[in-house]
Amino acid sequence: MEYYEEKKKLYRDHFGATATDRIRYRKRHRYYWDSITQYINYYLREDDRVLEIGCGTGELLAQVRGGEKKGVDFSSEMIEKGRKQFPDLNLECMDADDLNCKGTYDVVILSNLLGVLPDIEKALRQIHRVTHPESRIILSYYNFAWQPWLRIAEKLGLKRKAPQQSWLSRHDITNLLYLAGFEVYRENTDMLLPYRWPLLSRLFNTYLDKLPVLNQLGMNQFFFARPIPERPKEDWEKAYSTTVLVPARNESGNIENAIRRLPDFGKHIELIFVEGNSTDDTWETIQKMQAKYKDSHDIKILQQPGKGKGDAVRAGYDIATGDILMILDADLTVPPEELPKFYRAIASGKGEFINGCRLVYPLEKNSMRPFNILGNKFFSLLFSWLMEQPVKDTLCGTKVMFRKDYLKLQANRKYFGNFDPFGDFDLLFGAYKLNLKIIDLPIRYQERVYGDTNISRWKHGLLLLRMSAFAMNKIKFK
Repeated sequence: MEYYEEKKKLYRDHFGATATDRIRYRKRHRYYWDSITQYINYYLREDDRVLEIGCGTGELLAQVRGGEKKGVDFSSEMIEKGRKQFPDLNLECMDADDLNCKGTYDVVILSNLLGVLPDIEKALRQIHRVTHPESRIILSYYNFAWQPWLRIAEKLGLKRKAPQQSWLSRHDITNLLYLAGFEVYRENTDMLLPYRWPLLSRLFNTYLDKLPVLNQLGMNQFFFARPIPERPKEDWEKAYSTTVLVPARNESGNIENAIRRLPDFGKHIELIFVEGNSTDDTWETIQKMQAKYKDSHDIKILQQPGKGKGDAVRAGYDIATGDILMILDADLTVPPEELPKFYRAIASGKGEFINGCRLVYPLEKNSMRPFNILGNKFFSLLFSWLMEQPVKDTLCGTKVMFRKDYLKLQANRKYFGNFDPFGDFDLLFGAYKLNLKIIDLPIRYQERVYGDTNISRWKHGLLLLRMSAFAMNKIKFK
């Protein structure tokens, strides 16, 4: 998609411009970089076939063990410098999201790469092209708790200024690997002091960072993963029909784009527009669009009987016929083009309730106000505690589940009651009560291009707090 290509160009331009002094910079900070190499090298054998994705100028790949070794990077300038520095090393210019290597590798390394990938899940899925069932993935990425200190180091000139990177917690990385078909079987952090200080560096980085609590604070995070068996694509690619529900209030200018931009996926797509007490011509527009696209799309329309998004979702789901139920907010801040990812995640068996997450990729300038971001992160922590599993973005409108599970949730709704006017908590708590496997799916959240938000930060924030307190009694203190 166009916005992914724009992000890729920004990153490529940045690394192309910094390639000139990359080798000198690595040598100046070799203590930090060598620690990553040594950590990874401990798990490699001399006869391993090793591929590094995002190899830069080749230093790590040149130093690790391995029989046949290959490095790829999307920056031609980096590859050119690496070839001059290591003429015997096999380095090639190649995008991480379009791997085209011959054969498979025993070990695939991604060191400090994830944050600058425009579409992380897509790039990770590409790794299946170069692995076999016994392959191992070794991935390193900085601990996000260190971000304030890294920014200070950049301002002081102690660290090179990095491009904007994605917000990635341990859960995010583990979850993205899982979505891409890899199982994390070991994870760790390393390095409390990134500089060589006599005695102190050895004390902190060899001994103290292995102790409880401190072993969660290391600057570098390491993840070890392996391919997990997946259902053959032909078993699920066209196996399920999908209902895409679009609640719409004062969204007249977005209705046609919701139809036009919706990709084709699965066996069949049923599109349901539920209009909710609009003060503009949204209902009239929905009727016109149903008539305009009647020959190419299966579109149903209705006006909700009550108020609030939760009521609209329940009304729409009552007439839904798809095997899979999806919500697409009519503001299109979650792009319709992202929905095939949700289909892939649930149809292939990755999870039973797929929760959209807006807080991984960098947000567009005006897509979410600062207080909304803080509120979302607060509710992320609260819900992760409540539901005893990481749920990073409780308020993303796109949530996906099988209709058969929704019918069970509906039958069990009396446990929580109709307490949620938004619908997000009703579905999340209902899925929790049904003991469904809930996973986050990161999406790139876009700026609204038509209309105004229907959310009131303070009024609705207080309402969310009251609903959380209610759920606490139902889940934690039952």
